[in-house]
Amino acid sequence: MKKIAIAAGIILAVIIVGIVFINVKSQDTAITKNQTKVGMILNGAQDDQSYSQAHYESMEKTAKELNLWVTYKESVPFDETCKETMEALIEDGCEIIVCNSFNYEPWIVEVAKEHPEIYFLHATGTQKGDNLTSFFGRMYQIRYLSGVVAGLQTQTNEIGYVAAYPIAEVNRGINAFTLGARSVNPDVTVHVEWTNSWTDDVICADATEQLLTGHDIDVLAMHVDSIEPLRIADAEGVYTIGYNLDNSEAFPDTYLTAAVWQWDAFYTPQILECLQGKFKGSHEWLGIDSDMIALAPLTANVKEGTAEIVEKEQARLMTGTYDVFYGPITDQDGNMRVLEGECMSDDSMLGDFDWYVEGVVICDEK
Repeated sequence: MKKIAIAAGIILAVIIVGIVFINVKSQDTAITKNQTKVGMILNGAQDDQSYSQAHYESMEKTAKELNLWVTYKESVPFDETCKETMEALIEDGCEIIVCNSFNYEPWIVEVAKEHPEIYFLHATGTQKGDNLTSFFGRMYQIRYLSGVVAGLQTQTNEIGYVAAYPIAEVNRGINAFTLGARSVNPDVTVHVEWTNSWTDDVICADATEQLLTGHDIDVLAMHVDSIEPLRIADAEGVYTIGYNLDNSEAFPDTYLTAAVWQWDAFYTPQILECLQGKFKGSHEWLGIDSDMIALAPLTANVKEGTAEIVEKEQARLMTGTYDVFYGPITDQDGNMRVLEGECMSDDSMLGDFDWYVEGVVICDEK
């Protein structure tokens, strides 16, 4: 009798689990069976091989999974055109609006207030509301890992870095990259050339050429949304570390890796919450454990033994008990900026990064 009772209990448990599973599946099916319209505003082209394409490809993955109909608006200016574009998308039936640049912030905040019935997602933004979430990734963690790759790869100990603007986001990346490089090669210097543009191919090309002709650079990194630095460096036989997307197939002889965005790791669960009516506006700054940021696979150009060191450093970051900007850290002038045993706060990293670590050399402004 005891065995029969146990068997009956097991059968009953299986039936209950099965009913719950069926209910969950039917609920998920009910949520996604009807197509939802999404409007996505990009600051570049969806095939730019860089920042906007990373958003486009990620949204396409999310759209396939959640049955979305996505309308893309490319190269939208940072002016009233942005508001007009959002209004047109809403008029067309879009229930979710996504903007991919910080520079759209004034208009997305305004339109979100005017349309409380619509959900708004703002990449690289800083604001939040009942129907607005802004989000970004701790890309400095990946910059650190890519710096490790560069520090092990260089023979000249002079690394070039094409950078857009001297703002906190870019400075974080430069400093993290340099800390990574110098953690494995203390003799490294990182030469930074500003472009004062994210996307201007001519300016980015000029900055790259200045770096390569002015220094003995054999590895080049970048924080711009143009791929001109990769093209020029490849022509000169200089190793490169890319950004936004993995462009290794386009530059098989010189590409090492890249700091890449995998935005669908955020888009899919966030938009699912919109569809479920569980959305809560917030400001998110997600780290390496979120899968939204990643180091692209190391290519065959990378020196032997590099992968093992990178994996060890990545595992350390994944624990959550260690981060890139743990002290002691000194700046270019030898001043102690982060004491031993301390770590920079998020507020400082987000807003107060107007200095550079030891090993960074800022080239003269044009």
